[in-house]
Amino acid sequence: MVLMSPSFSIATTVSLSPASLTGTLVSNSKNVLCGLYWKNNDVTKMNRNLKFSVCSVSGGYNTSVENVPFPRDYVELINQAKEAVELAMKDEKQLMEIEFPTSGLASVPGDGEGATEMTESINMIREFCDRLLPPEKARTTRIFFPEANEVKFAQKTVFGGTYFKLDYLTKPSLFEDFGFFERVKMVDRVKSEDQLFLVGYPYFNVNEMLVVEELYKEAVVNTDRKLIIFNGELDRIRSGYYPKFFYPKLAALTQTLLPKMETVYYIHNFKGQKGGVLFRCYPGPWQVLRRTRNKYICVHQQESMPSLKEVALDILASA
Repeated sequence: MVLMSPSFSIATTVSLSPASLTGTLVSNSKNVLCGLYWKNNDVTKMNRNLKFSVCSVSGGYNTSVENVPFPRDYVELINQAKEAVELAMKDEKQLMEIEFPTSGLASVPGDGEGATEMTESINMIREFCDRLLPPEKARTTRIFFPEANEVKFAQKTVFGGTYFKLDYLTKPSLFEDFGFFERVKMVDRVKSEDQLFLVGYPYFNVNEMLVVEELYKEAVVNTDRKLIIFNGELDRIRSGYYPKFFYPKLAALTQTLLPKMETVYYIHNFKGQKGGVLFRCYPGPWQVLRRTRNKYICVHQQESMPSLKEVALDILASA
């Protein structure tokens, strides 16, 4: 079934994964998929019947906050992320991050083809916004995609017929093949009635997160507005993936933008014999989970976010 209807939503009675989306490539800078289809025979996922248990854990945290169990499917994931954002907004958090894999709840970045993962994020953004926001708030919500081509694609597919305002961060130039993009001034994109900004997957080009910082400084700071970064793969910046010598402005975000951010919902998988999951659902603790045959066991939790290196080499290796 082609997903062209503006009333698209994920059925709550069946476990559906974005990994069941397929499509045909179009010719643009990111090979965005132009056709979306559900595979009717692929509705049962490996995570559906997983059970959860918590053992004694290391690390200090306020135990009065109840741990949220790892989601069984993407329907439960979206509900958890929605509730986490609502609680964070009540606590007056203005800059929030949501990060999870879209190729399967046990997948890692790179398991899926890049354009497919971006398309799956578009579907998840629509589902998330539909659950988080009542219809009357759609007109005051501006959703940014990395480029104008992706805005056109989103308008023609899952966002067709909605009142959400769709916008873009960067505009490809004639020298796009050499990595040059035209900056879009955020002050010119934002309207006075905008109350919520959601930025989808700003990681393909290094300039995209710099524009997000500009958006935050010019349109969110000293206002009542909120900004959510959705699947921005910010761990690339946190981990030093971009060398500071070549990307000084991007590296500076670890001192300027990222400390102001609340990671309200997060899933990062670690593969291998000593694999597991780093999981957080606001306002709960950061949990390191060990995945067994049919359940997740919490082996560590703490209040602040541990580095991925610490989780892989210290916590999971010794658990």
